Amino acid sequence: MQEQVRDEGSRDQGSVFWGSFWMLILSLLLFWLPVFGSLIAGIVGGKIAGSVGRAFFASILPSLVLGIALLVLAQLLIGIPWLAALIAFGTVLFAIGGAGALVVGALIGGLLA
Repeated sequence: MQEQVRDEGSRDQGSVFWGSFWMLILSLLLFWLPVFGSLIAGIVGGKIAGSVGRAFFASILPSLVLGIALLVLAQLLIGIPWLAALIAFGTVLFAIGGAGALVVGALIGGLLA
């Protein structure tokens, strides 16, 4: 019987995009479980991301994208740069702060990967 040897470079490294995508989808589907829904979504997304570092980045990526999109939108609608930046910054802090269970779950999932 032959033993299979995997080349370390050819190993599937996981994906930040797909980890973040599944965290978002599962968070939306499990919204009715306030803490556990985010925790489950984080674990699944962290496992898909493949490592602790990628899982952490995947868990905060949607908040950062939301903040950048809101910054551009607020700048276009309001026209006052400092006010648009303040709105976007507050939204990013609120989104990241509210995603505590998601980040913890992502770190657990990254460890399990």
